[in-house]
Amino acid sequence: MISKLTLFLLSLFVFSAINVSAQDGKTLFMSKCASCHNPFKDGTGPALAGLEDRHKWADHKELLAWISNPGGYMAKDPYTQGLKAKFGSLMTPFPDLKLEEVTAIVNYINGEVAKKTSGGDTTGTTTAATETSGNQNAIIFGVISLILAIIALILMQVNSNLKKMSDDAEGIQRPEPVPFYKNKIYIAMAAVLFFIVGGYFVTKGAIGLQRQTNYQPVQPVYYSHKVHAGINQINCLYCHGNAFEGKSAAIPSVNVCMNCHKNITSYEKGPKLYDKDGQEINGTAEIAKLHKYAGFDPKNPNAWDPSKAKPIEWVRIHNLPDHVYFNHSQHTKAGNVQCQTCHGNIPEMDEVKQFSELSMGWCINCHRNTKVDFNYDSTKGNKFYSIYEKFHNDIKAGKMDSVTVKDIGGLECQKCHY
Repeated sequence: MISKLTLFLLSLFVFSAINVSAQDGKTLFMSKCASCHNPFKDGTGPALAGLEDRHKWADHKELLAWISNPGGYMAKDPYTQGLKAKFGSLMTPFPDLKLEEVTAIVNYINGEVAKKTSGGDTTGTTTAATETSGNQNAIIFGVISLILAIIALILMQVNSNLKKMSDDAEGIQRPEPVPFYKNKIYIAMAAVLFFIVGGYFVTKGAIGLQRQTNYQPVQPVYYSHKVHAGINQINCLYCHGNAFEGKSAAIPSVNVCMNCHKNITSYEKGPKLYDKDGQEINGTAEIAKLHKYAGFDPKNPNAWDPSKAKPIEWVRIHNLPDHVYFNHSQHTKAGNVQCQTCHGNIPEMDEVKQFSELSMGWCINCHRNTKVDFNYDSTKGNKFYSIYEKFHNDIKAGKMDSVTVKDIGGLECQKCHY
């Protein structure tokens, strides 16, 4: 019985330890890289098309070493020192990335480059290379798991048969086998397995509360950030001015929308609009919905009374728990954090979705790695930080070359919870 239990538990361990899900190169790229990098043009960081032809990046282990610890890698590497000099900032480290995930990201980038070269659409989900590689790994792991499970069951049956033959040869009478549904060992093992699996999913679900990554609700009016912030280059602060001056980014009133849409009453020259399900959207009809909320008649614009406008019931996307304090202006104005860092590449989104998980761990990792706009001298930096005399002295003495949010108390509990 002990050997049976050992083999059974070994099979369970093998099944639970193997991750058979394929790496999604696009998801990894969008969550880790897209806020600073574009495959085809320079942004906050360099364009990534053809990155395997540069430096040592054809060796993905070297690329992983750079991504995991940019500061340490750059200290002894002139090429990455040149990148910092050119783009003015050091890449955010991602110590949690694995080699296969880096390979998936590179495969996605190469696939997008291949699509563009062949004149194809570069907005697909994942590249064939990434899917093929991930699926092959999943199949291999799945086959190995199945083979081990079959071997375990065969060995258990062989052991039982040998025991029966030995008892028969020695004239030992064996009792009738107990049905599995009455066997206390099987019932106990099933109960333990149930609590392990159930506990895993309950814990996973509890940890995931309020983490609505990729949450993309249907809004009362279809509003395309890609058209407004991307194509028409409307500054984020025109609609979300509070993000630079106050705690909340705020939602613009209907009257702010009408500053433009009093004159723009139809959607004719822009690109076709599609919802998340691929259904084409009538832009002119969506503008008409806005006019209805505003109480505006395009045929009689002079009769419009803005005081009679009704607010649009937008569905909130980004929502932190009540016990968490977050101030937009502290990050955007004092910290010079770009909107895309937390919200993703908004100018490329039609319907906005939650890009980052906004969890406590995600915020803390950002505080550990993000450098503050420290006041190194009287000509640059945020003068507020002039009060940190010790850090100024350490920088002058060469003990440190930069100051992160962590250094100025960014990991203290009361900063966000009080």
